[in-house]
Amino acid sequence: MKKKFVFIGAGSLGFTQDLARDILTFEHFRDAEFHLVDIHEGRLDYAAKALEKLIAAGNYGAKVFKTTDRARALEGADGVLITILQGGVEVWRHDIEIPKSYGVDINVGDTRGPSGIFRFLRTAPVMLDIIRDVERLCPGAVVLNYTNPMALLCSYLQKQSSVNVTGLCHSVQGTAAMLARWLGAEKEDITYTCAGINHQAFYLEYKWKGRDAYPQLRELVRTKSEIYNEEMVRNEMFLNLDYYPTESSGHNSEYNAWFRKRPDLIEKYCVHGTGWNPGAYAYILNEYRDKEKTWEERFKERLRSGEVDLKRGGEYASNIFNAIFGDHTPFEFNGNLPNTGLVDNLPPMACVEVPVLASQAGIKPFYVGSLPPQLAVLVNTSSRCEELAIAGAIEGDPRKVFQAVLFDPLSSSVLSMAEIREMTEKMFAQNRDFLGYFKSLEV
Repeated sequence: MKKKFVFIGAGSLGFTQDLARDILTFEHFRDAEFHLVDIHEGRLDYAAKALEKLIAAGNYGAKVFKTTDRARALEGADGVLITILQGGVEVWRHDIEIPKSYGVDINVGDTRGPSGIFRFLRTAPVMLDIIRDVERLCPGAVVLNYTNPMALLCSYLQKQSSVNVTGLCHSVQGTAAMLARWLGAEKEDITYTCAGINHQAFYLEYKWKGRDAYPQLRELVRTKSEIYNEEMVRNEMFLNLDYYPTESSGHNSEYNAWFRKRPDLIEKYCVHGTGWNPGAYAYILNEYRDKEKTWEERFKERLRSGEVDLKRGGEYASNIFNAIFGDHTPFEFNGNLPNTGLVDNLPPMACVEVPVLASQAGIKPFYVGSLPPQLAVLVNTSSRCEELAIAGAIEGDPRKVFQAVLFDPLSSSVLSMAEIREMTEKMFAQNRDFLGYFKSLEV
């Protein structure tokens, strides 16, 4: 039977095209239906054309359908992928500029802290509407979320629905590959156990051909300037906390109090790294805003390109679908699921990022045990702030949101309680149009 995949936020062309390409590499999915959903008809049209070009290049039997009617697309779906951005880039800009006016210097602002929390508050009701549609129209579907803030959104949905929602991020496999490159190892010879929360998980074990690779990695970080300089923030965290974190230096720099609370620290750790995102202020936002070409010009250019890559990439989604309702080859990955006793010293039912097995039996997480105590202090702070913000969203209580920001490590290292309250009030006012589900916006 043909399988049906629905992409919600299909105008995220890179994600849509790459994930569809990966799905089509599996024999059971070569005649699948791809239903693309987006509120932007122009982007939706280009996404459909890109997939049609991909299908033609691979001589697949798959079909592409496009619609702005989400319910129509979801009916009877087997797999659902969510890649949305609620409010757009200009709204996101205020999430970063308001904290900056108070001295809280944000690098990306899509995951946690004041910027991540308000991005979550805007996105939460839309995501819940999507999941309510899934409950009615395809309750057995496997739902994979790529939208940030990952832990906040997944936990919010997992607390309110029994739909099978799993959050996916590429930082775990991406960082594992980076460390392998530093070692001169083949990725196939690396094994690891990684756990924590999204963007703040750590490799509790990292082995090369079955042997602990941490001693060699420590020596490389200490002695090879080209390696240290590639990921300054993460390497400092590794040398001081003893375990390597999964997300880029820039992201990590805004999740704690050590690297961004003073201009001299930003200059030392967050500007001169040679990796993808060392930590400059508003790094990803500025990438979006500084592109010389419009989205339409970039989409047209991609469609004109003669080359179509048909090789499977490194994202997890296609392998998960194949394991559950394709040829049933089991697939192990790191996913974002409720903490049902999986990590002993993180909050119960908070969203944790842990090893998971996908198979014909479904998605089953592995028990991890306890994080090392020094990691538990850091990760608990972030997770408990997230859980407080989620409670605020579910209850429509702005005070809980304020209190979540109050304990954000970066904000609290820079500002007083009164200043955090004033900053939060301004962010509520700026996001007023998206927060009609709150009882009030007074904190």
